Amino acid sequence: MTLNDPAAPLYADLAGDCQVSFEFFPPKSEKMEAQLWSAIETLTPLAPKFVSVTYGAGGSTRERTHNTVARIAKETPLAAAAHLTCVGASKDEIGEIADAYWDAGVRHIVALRGDPPEVGGTFEPHPQGYKGAAELVEGLIKRHPFEISVSAYPEVHPEAASAQSDLDNLKRKLDAGAIRAITQFFFTPDAYFRFLDKVLAAGITADIVPGIMPVSNFAATQRMAAMCNTQVPSWMARLFEGLDDHPASRQLVSATIAAELCQKLYAGGVRDFHFYTLNRSELSFAICHLLGLRAKATADA
Repeated sequence: MTLNDPAAPLYADLAGDCQVSFEFFPPKSEKMEAQLWSAIETLTPLAPKFVSVTYGAGGSTRERTHNTVARIAKETPLAAAAHLTCVGASKDEIGEIADAYWDAGVRHIVALRGDPPEVGGTFEPHPQGYKGAAELVEGLIKRHPFEISVSAYPEVHPEAASAQSDLDNLKRKLDAGAIRAITQFFFTPDAYFRFLDKVLAAGITADIVPGIMPVSNFAATQRMAAMCNTQVPSWMARLFEGLDDHPASRQLVSATIAAELCQKLYAGGVRDFHFYTLNRSELSFAICHLLGLRAKATADA
């Protein structure tokens, strides 16, 4: 049987030949910190390509992000990547942050323009800062030979003037020295593959890694999707309807939806996946397992 054989089980023949990465956010409390490190411990044996730690709107989690990334780099076998944005900092301040990451052994930066401190606010460059992610990429590479990832929006950045201007901006970031783009989350394979066609037509050859968001809270996901211009299919709302008081069933539905998306991406040739974990491991671990990945001994990972 082949992967596209309708008689074949959806996942039985997947070779486990894909690579994965995971995104976390810096914890705000001891309880959240325990949850984060439990998730890291669970996902480490899957030998991810890297794990990244987010940077709050307006640089609000700068210290917590640095501490989390530095601890991952020091205490785990994982390659840690730090998110870094242009918001609220001069070029000199960003340079100092980059130096601190380099000194801590961090060699991978996810370079982003960043969101303004106020939800719904407009991005305003710092008077002595970078005007956008492309300039940030250039500045970081001049500072140290970082591996740099950037963001991409399959359904167009909400502040972009047009789909073409958004694509042009992506190309500028990659031409500046980034080696891959990680997409905003999306919920249909067509959204990714249509975007990939446009990317290739624009002459972009860098890896475009799909960002996968397992839905743990549908209402919260709807709010996030509205902020980043991600379309939520109507069928998804119907599937989560009535599950507010049934967390185990909700997790099963969530894993099924995300795993089906990943399987369709895999069937289309995708072999690299980035998971937005929200500091929980269960859903991402289950989906990776369905993709054929198997946990390895920690020492090997």
